[in-house]
Amino acid sequence: MTRTSGSWTGGTLRVRTFLKPHHVARAVFHPAWIPQPLDPSIERLKRFRVIAGAVASVGVYTVVEGGFEITELLENALTASAVLLVLTPLTVGVMLFVWRRTGTVRQLRVPLLNSLKLLLLFIGCVVATVVLVQWTNGSNSMLTVMGVGLTMMWMAVFLVSGAIRVSGNFFGTAAVHRCLPALLATVTSWLMAIPDLVTGDLHGLSLTLGIVFILGAPVTVTAIALAEAGRLKRRYGIRLEVHPASLPPVPGPVPPMPPVMPPTGLPHVPPQGNPYVRGSG
Repeated sequence: MTRTSGSWTGGTLRVRTFLKPHHVARAVFHPAWIPQPLDPSIERLKRFRVIAGAVASVGVYTVVEGGFEITELLENALTASAVLLVLTPLTVGVMLFVWRRTGTVRQLRVPLLNSLKLLLLFIGCVVATVVLVQWTNGSNSMLTVMGVGLTMMWMAVFLVSGAIRVSGNFFGTAAVHRCLPALLATVTSWLMAIPDLVTGDLHGLSLTLGIVFILGAPVTVTAIALAEAGRLKRRYGIRLEVHPASLPPVPGPVPPMPPVMPPTGLPHVPPQGNPYVRGSG
């Protein structure tokens, strides 16, 4: 299931790359071992879901609640990371229990460890950014604030880009099973929405708009996940309940047809001479 057998970043990082934090985030949070997507249309739907969710979240903070606090946003990201740290291994553990009939955990050891490393790496970056912000807010040195401020700007772009990457590949769990990212995204979105529904926290919106806002994300994610799982099953025979080692091999890309070349040599020429000319005799 792995894409390459090289380093984590596949040799894409250079010294000048660190001047562009979004390029570093792409190399770090979408490693070389994550398999290529099978269906480009599903990938476009995933990007739409991630962008729509980000726009909705920022809109609530800036328009509805009347202000945008980077500290609050980072604290919410830290809370979400803590939830993912518990929820992701738990969901994968349930699927390993389901897959035990057709395969073993040992067969998935490498992709499981890689996905766990990616999850811990992202959470570590979130924690480091929160600590950096709190330390800067408590500092009185102008030079320290300016120096750390530049670092914070780099980290902010890096973290946002990384969040978009891990939201799409869901910590590389497609290397374990192609259907896992869709399942994990669905479970996570519903568990994030249920507390708001239970507590009645509508983020300052009216009852109707609040319910639409809260349920919009999990319903959209579920619809996209069902579409993805359905296409994987119909086109590639990949089913969530089957151990990855027992699934049929995924066909590779069809090689392009060679170009049609014109025939070489001279075209067919009939025998020369006039057959009706009588020979001398």
